[in-house]
Amino acid sequence: MLKALPKNINPSLLVGYDTSDDACVYKLRDDLVLIQTVDFFPPIVDDPFEYGQIAAANSLSDIYAMGASPNIALNIFCVPSCLPPGDVAAILAGGAEKVCEAGAIIAGGHSVEDNEPKYGLCVSAAVDPKNIWSNASAKEGDVLILTKPLGNGILATAAKRDLISYDEFREAVKSMATLNKYARDAALDVRVNACTDITGFGFLGHAGEMAVASECSFIIEGKEIPVFEGALKLAEEGIIPGGALRNEEYLKEKVFLGENISSPLKAVLFDPQTSGGLLFSVPAEDGDKLMQSLKTAGVCAHLIGKVSKRDKFFIRVV
Repeated sequence: MLKALPKNINPSLLVGYDTSDDACVYKLRDDLVLIQTVDFFPPIVDDPFEYGQIAAANSLSDIYAMGASPNIALNIFCVPSCLPPGDVAAILAGGAEKVCEAGAIIAGGHSVEDNEPKYGLCVSAAVDPKNIWSNASAKEGDVLILTKPLGNGILATAAKRDLISYDEFREAVKSMATLNKYARDAALDVRVNACTDITGFGFLGHAGEMAVASECSFIIEGKEIPVFEGALKLAEEGIIPGGALRNEEYLKEKVFLGENISSPLKAVLFDPQTSGGLLFSVPAEDGDKLMQSLKTAGVCAHLIGKVSKRDKFFIRVV
C-alpha cells in the first residue's frame, strides 16, 4: 500500500511539492534563493533540432512560471544505440539554442542508453526571494490571463498518425518552441499574485492546482479560450490523446463544465500540453496593463476568466 510522502520540515525549503508548484525553492540566505526544476520527454515532432528546441523550452518554462530567469542548465538525454549521431547532435543543438536564447548556459549533463530518445533539462536559477511567483496566491477578484493557445497535444497526435500535414502543425510547433521568457518579462511591471505554466496535466489540471493551492475557485469563460486552428475539428473526429482522457477521468468530479461547452472544447481543456503558455492571476486593475504589455512583447494573450470565492468546484467553465 502506498504511503503519503513525508511532510518536509526543513525551513530552508520555501516551496516543495505541497502545493504542486512548478519548481522547488530553497533558501540559500535571506536575500537569495535557488529555484530548481527538471523535465524531459520523448520526441513530439520528427525533426530532431525542433525536438531539442521544444524539450528545452518546456524545461525552462517552470523557471519562468516562478517569475525567475534561468542561470544554468544540465542536459538529460536517453539515447538509443541506433539513433544516428547527426540526430543526436541536432537534438542537443536545438536545446542549446534555446538555453542561449534564455540567457543561461549549459554546464554539462548526463546520458544513458535507452530504447527511445528522451531529452530535457535540469534548470536552476538564483534570485531574490521577493521576486518569486507562486501558484498558491491567487486572490478573489483577480483576472486570469493565458499566453498560448491550447490543443497542441491533439495536433501532435494527429501529426503522428499522418492525419495532418506539417504545415497544419507548424503554428503549434512554433508555439511550443517559443520561450515563456517573453511573457514573464512582460509581466514584471505588474502585480502577479500567482502564475503557473500549462503542460502535461492540461489547462484544467494546472489551473486547478493553482485554484486549490490558493483556496479559491476559477470562473473560466469558454468562449475566450484560445485554441490552435484545427484542434477542435480533430477532437470532434475523435483524435484525442490518451493523456486527455486520463486528465478528464482524474478531474471529472472536481470541475464544472457548463452545458454550452462542446465536446471538442472539453477535449481541448483536458488536452495535455507540451511547452504551453503561462497562466497569470493578477489584480483586476492590472489586467489591461498586462494585456497591453504582452501584446507589445508579441505574446499571444487572452483574458479568460476571474478568481472567485471557493465553492464546490475549483473550476467552473461557463
